Order: sequence, then structure tokens, then C-alpha cells
Amino acid sequence: MSSSAPPAAADRHDEIRVVGARVNNLNDVTVVLPKRRLTVFTGVSGSGKSSLVFGTVAAESQRLINETYSAFVQGFMPSLNRPDVDVLDGLTTAIIVDQERLGTDPRSTVGTATDANAMLRILFSRLGTPHIGSAQAFSFNVASVSGGGSVTTEKAGRKVKEQRTFEVVGGMCPRCEGRGSISDFDLTALYDASKSINEGAITIPGYSMDGWYGRIFRGCGFFDPDTPIDEFTARQLDALLYKEPTRIKIDGINVTYEGLITKIGKSFLAKDKDALQPHIRAFVDRAITFSICPDCQGTRLSEKARSSTIGGVSIADACAMQITDLADWVGSLDEPTLAPLLESLRATLDSFVDIGLGYLSLDRPSGTLSGGEAQRTKMIRHLGSALTDITYVFDEPTVGLHPHDIDRMNRLLLQLRDKGNTVLVVEHKPEVIAIADHIVDLGPRAGTGGGNVVFEGGVDDLRASDTLTGRHLDDRATLKPQVREPNGALEIRGARSHNLKDVDVDFPLGVLCVVTGVAGSGKSSLVDGSLSGRDDVITVDQSAIKGSRRSSPATYTGLLEPIRKAFAKANGVKPALFSPNSEGACPNCKGAGVIYTDLAIMAGVAVTCEVCEGKRFQPGVLDYTFGGRDISEVLHMSVDAALEFFSAGESKVAAAQKILERLADVGLGYLTIGQPLTTLSGGERQRLKLATHLGDKGGIFVLDEPTSGLHLADVEQLLGLLDGLVDGGRSVIVIEHHQAVMAHADWIVDLGPGAGHDGGRVVFEGTPADLVSARSTLTAQHLADYVKN
Repeated sequence: MSSSAPPAAADRHDEIRVVGARVNNLNDVTVVLPKRRLTVFTGVSGSGKSSLVFGTVAAESQRLINETYSAFVQGFMPSLNRPDVDVLDGLTTAIIVDQERLGTDPRSTVGTATDANAMLRILFSRLGTPHIGSAQAFSFNVASVSGGGSVTTEKAGRKVKEQRTFEVVGGMCPRCEGRGSISDFDLTALYDASKSINEGAITIPGYSMDGWYGRIFRGCGFFDPDTPIDEFTARQLDALLYKEPTRIKIDGINVTYEGLITKIGKSFLAKDKDALQPHIRAFVDRAITFSICPDCQGTRLSEKARSSTIGGVSIADACAMQITDLADWVGSLDEPTLAPLLESLRATLDSFVDIGLGYLSLDRPSGTLSGGEAQRTKMIRHLGSALTDITYVFDEPTVGLHPHDIDRMNRLLLQLRDKGNTVLVVEHKPEVIAIADHIVDLGPRAGTGGGNVVFEGGVDDLRASDTLTGRHLDDRATLKPQVREPNGALEIRGARSHNLKDVDVDFPLGVLCVVTGVAGSGKSSLVDGSLSGRDDVITVDQSAIKGSRRSSPATYTGLLEPIRKAFAKANGVKPALFSPNSEGACPNCKGAGVIYTDLAIMAGVAVTCEVCEGKRFQPGVLDYTFGGRDISEVLHMSVDAALEFFSAGESKVAAAQKILERLADVGLGYLTIGQPLTTLSGGERQRLKLATHLGDKGGIFVLDEPTSGLHLADVEQLLGLLDGLVDGGRSVIVIEHHQAVMAHADWIVDLGPGAGHDGGRVVFEGTPADLVSARSTLTAQHLADYVKN
């Protein structure tokens, strides 16, 4: 074929075109993204990066794929709205690898969330001795059951009765039902035995005697609701606590009665504790004690499943191994009849190691993984995929990574690109921006001040541009010429949780102390395991913010409460009128501001409420004003505007002012106080959580990677906030990888030298200057290179 031949028509489709995108704060954004290249999206937190990448490109790709299925199949799939955009052209199949947690089901582990556990179960069912059954005999999610009886079937027009028996051999521990832990209840936390049901004896959150629970317990007939619980007979107390679901009739309505402990087991204990609302979690901590199951020793597996071994190693032993060790063990197995299975299992385990998660074990509960670890776990199934021309979408893949590990992540991103895929990455780290083929910078600011493409091009052109990202791309924090002197120390002795090896360390008080080390070195185990829960310690961790479309910064921070009271006092009415989730809600949209229509297999449609015009309140409520504004106008204010409004004159509200000042201090002045939490970016949610804790009483702040989701320009403001806390008399301990925070610290505790069982030791304690001059650890080398540049 001649080299001058024109390209084939199919080869000309080498771009993804976005025209007129208006999702969230995007202002008619038009952008052209090259296919089979690595494109990095930059900009301050809240500038519109996620709205463009996830809310527009990836969302439309997934919606179009869903439409290729039959109407029957679509009926079982979530309905997706079409993004608000004029043209989306050149899309390919999108695979989203985000930071959403892997799930909080207590039965989910790293092994079950990937294919590793499934392959191990097959391996043991074939090679394990003694042979105990199929692969499900090694699954802690399958219970062993057996039964028998008479079965009537119809054959050739005649009914035939047959005796049949069945048996299912599962691997679930019967004592803990595959959870690995058992629970004991403190009955005094469930009820006040000196009171009767009618006197409000039950003290479980949500079990009000004024609602349905009260009607059920009063009318069930299993005990007298006027008799104090400490006078119940054994049978009555058993009915109150343990009775299995039983159909009863209350006021002519069929309902189900369950004992308190039976009900709690299903409603509270079936979920991961970290996924519960704070007041429910506090109740669980108070009322229920968890301990390792004595029968299975926490392995979740039955004795039979643990008895079958390969070379003396049971499946419980294999799942408890560090993945690097498990990979070596699997690599030592030689069984030609299982060659394809062993090859696939080895590849999966090697992917864990390649991606920097070799320090995990397969029995690690998936709900305990950080957002960055969860994202990298999701990457594993894609690394060995034979698919090409896929669009991979990543949300800050370097979150939780030490500078040493970022190089490895960069190689993986380039590996995906070089296989012929389009890779779209939302990222702030200069190390990732530097490897991009194409950069799209959004801004110029956040919220309503953002939503525009302010730069497109290569990294050198970005550096020369006058955008916020370009100006800060080469920012380097310097070592402080003089560090603060501590005024005491918090002693940790013999810390042994997870991979820690009898660690003794003193955290200096009255200074900014940074705990660092490679991912998996034991930082969180040391800080969370030894400090969290102390009376004087305030912990701001990486756990997700809980909230629906009805939740907003105003409701999450408690800001709405003083605002409602101020409106109520000024107008002589009830505070409930000024909540869109209570009496003041528009009756047409129930305070949501939109009418959502579920169109079954088609995408649902959200239409602004015609009655309240999206204001969420009844018309009569908007007649009441405070400081010349109605409640809807106040909720549409930005934090900065609301701070000015509530800080002076007749509209001054001191309680609201304090909360708004904290929001402004963490850099959220641009946020609208009434906007749904679901529209906030990851970085915004992290800082919102930090703002809620700034007013807490406590002398020691523990922060877990507060730079997550922060733009380079925002890191400087965060350092100022940390300095303010220390100068105000607090002690601040930060788990962090960002070199700017390390350089700004007064004291550094470095863990390592590696991850998993190669870590768990303190490899350095001292000032940043001493760490740089020593160059004795991986952290020291990267920090020295950082401050040198």
C-alpha cells in the first residue's frame, strides 16, 4: 500500500467533542479531547473538573451503553439522565475508576471484591486434602444446610410422590455466620428496666413510643405495656428481646413484630459500623461489644473448610497472608492440570503488587480501605484486560500515595494509554500533570466563579500560562528557618495494631507534627489505633460524608438551626416553617425544589417545581423576612455573602457567624450554603468536614491527609489554617504525603522502611531539616529533592 494513501474513514474519529456542557457549574463548556492519549484535568477544587469528566463525558457514555440493552434488561438497571450538553461526539465505552468505597457490607473483603477469593476457592476444591467438596465449601458466605421430605411431581398426567434429600456444603462458620466476630449486648443501653413500655423504657435511637414502634410494642399482646420491664417474666422478656418476626394485627393493620435484639441485628449490625449515622454509631459503640469469634478465630470459615490444606496451608492461612507472600506461595505451586487457573491467580496477585497494594491481605474487610486503596483495587481487574479503545476515567489516583509510589502509578496510567486507550485523569499533583499528553485547566475559580476552560495544551504551555494552575505548578514550600518548641509529649508505648512492631513514639504537643511513610507502612494504624477515641483528641478522617440530595452545607454543619431560630423569633412563628425538610416545605415537591419523574427503563427526569419555582418553600413562608431577605434568598447566598449578612446590623446572628467563619477559613467561601451535598467535589466535602470540627473542644487535632482533593493554590491556605490551630494553643498531628506539609512541619515521624510486614517501624523522628540532611529514608530522599527544586 502506498504511504501517501489517504487515511481510512474510521481513523479520522480520533477526538471526543464536547459542545455546550452545562452540568452543575459548567458555563457552556466546549472542549476537544484527543483519543488514545492521556488527558489530565486540573483546576481548583469545585472548578468543574468532575462535572466535565464524570458528570458529562463518562455519564453519557454509560447512558448510551445502557440503551443498547433490551427494555427488559434496562428495567433492572439504574436509570441515568442525559447530561445537560448540546453535543457529545466520538465517545467510547467508559470505565470509571473512582474513589467511592468498595462497599460497607461486613461480608465484603479485598478477596471477594476482586476475583482472587473465587480462584482460591476453586484451587482448594481441586488440590486441598482432605477433599471436602466444591468451591462453595470454602466460601464464608455459603452456609451448610441439609434437608429432606416428600416432593410431588406430575409425570405423564399422573401425580407421583417421591422422597428427596439435599445437602449444601458451605464454608460459613455457624457461630458468627461468616462475619468473623460475635456481638454481645449491654441490655442497660437498650432499655430502662425500672420503666414500663408506656413510660418510654426503650432507649434505642428512633424507637419513639409516639410513632409506629410505640403502637406495635403497646399492642403486640406479648407483655403488659404498663408493667416495668424488671417485673417481666422470663417468657415476656424473651419476647421483648429475641422473638423472631411474627405477623400481628394492630388497629386492623397487619404488621410484623420483632424482638429488640433481633431487629437491631438486621437494621444496625447488618451494615458496616462506619456507614451508620453518627448517633446510631454512638449507640452501637455504647450498647454492643464485638469480639473475635472463638470458633473460627476471626477467619469466618467453618472447621471443615479450615481442615483442608495444600502443603499444610489452609485457605484461611492463604487469605491472611500479605499478598506479596501469597503471590510467592501461589508461584511455588506446580500442577499442570490447573495451569490456566494458577496463571490467572498469579496475574491477579502480581497486579496487587504492581499497583502498590502488596501489603494488603485478602481477608482485609473492604470497608476499611481508604478511598485511594479502593480506587487502586478497582484498577486491578483492568490492568490485564485485553480490551482496547476504552475510555478510562480516574479521580485523583494519587490520593493516599507517597511520592515514591506516584512514579509507579504514573507507569500504570501510561501502560493503559499505550494499549490504545483514552485515559482521562482528574488530578492536582504536578508529578501526574507532567506526564500528560494534553491538559485541560478549568476555572478561573471555584463554584460560580469557575466552570470555564481557561487553558488547553501541553505542560510547558501550562507552566507559561497565567492561569492559577500554571502560576502554582512549580510552587515549592521551603523548610522553616525555625521550628516551634513542644510544650509536652503524647507517649505511645508498645503499639502493635496491624503491622506495627511494638512501636514506642512520643508525639510532641503544641506543634505541627506530620506522620508520613509509604502507603501501608502503618501510619493510620499508629495514629488511629493509638490516639483516636481519647477524650482530648478530635479526629478528622477520610470517611465519606453521609447526605442525600436534601442535605446541604447549611444542614450538615448545623448552620440552618440558628438561621431558622432567627427567622422564627423575628416573625413570631415556629422554626419548623423555615426548613425545606419540615413544615415549611412546598407541598408539591416536598421541599426538594424539583419534581423527579421515574420513567422506568428510560432516564428519569428532574423538573424544577412549578409551584415554588425551585425555592423549596411554601409561598406563605417566603412572606416572612429577616434582615430584608426571605429564607430562600438566604439559602442561595454564598458562604462569604452569608458571613457578611449575619455579621452586622439587624441581621447579626453570632451562632451563624461562627459557623460561616469556619467554612471561610477552610476555603469554602464560594459555596452556596443551601446547595445539595451531592454536588460537592471530594475536596470540598473533606474541607466541609474539617470546618465542622474546628469548633470542637479538644486540645489535639488529628487530620488524615487534609490535602486530598486540594489544588496547589489551596495547599498554602491549608498550611495557614494548620498554623492558626497551633498558634491558638492546639496540637496538630497530620498523616500526610504532600511534601509541602512535610516541609512546613515542626516535627516529622516517618514510618517504614517499606509496606506491610516490611514496615511498622519508626525509621525517623526529628525536624524536617534533620530528615533532609540525613537522607536515610525514602521520604527523606523525596523531600530533599522537593526543597532543592
